[in-house]
Amino acid sequence: MSDRLLAAFPGLRTTSFQITSPPDFTYNCIAWAANDCTEWWWPLDDSRQCFWPVGVERQVTFEAFVLAFQTRGYSVCEDQSLEAGFVKVALFADADRVPTHAARQLPSGRWTSKLGHSEDIGHDLRALEGAIYGSVVLFLKRPA
Repeated sequence: MSDRLLAAFPGLRTTSFQITSPPDFTYNCIAWAANDCTEWWWPLDDSRQCFWPVGVERQVTFEAFVLAFQTRGYSVCEDQSLEAGFVKVALFADADRVPTHAARQLPSGRWTSKLGHSEDIGHDLRALEGAIYGSVVLFLKRPA
């Protein structure tokens, strides 16, 4: 199990990570970051396949993803530093700034991610940067 993750995310080789749940097809990384384990969040045109917040354009753009998180009380913030009383989300994007992934900060300061249909993991934030998810490009926060 972890050999597959290490092959997909080489950055995990240089840090510790924990698998925290089995694979699940119900929700994805965007939902997990928004603290929703009941829906698959993605801005597909067919609302029967994927949840997307009402009033937010169904486009795979950075602006749409920021607006989607704003419906949950998030606002853009400066960095990933741990702030008492706040929950933070990191948005990842490819080189063209197309959103690819989101991770949520844990109270310990580490991060948690849902890896597509695969497991949830606890990890260092930048350990998932690379060919699959690109890099972290923006942080959001909301009161805990």
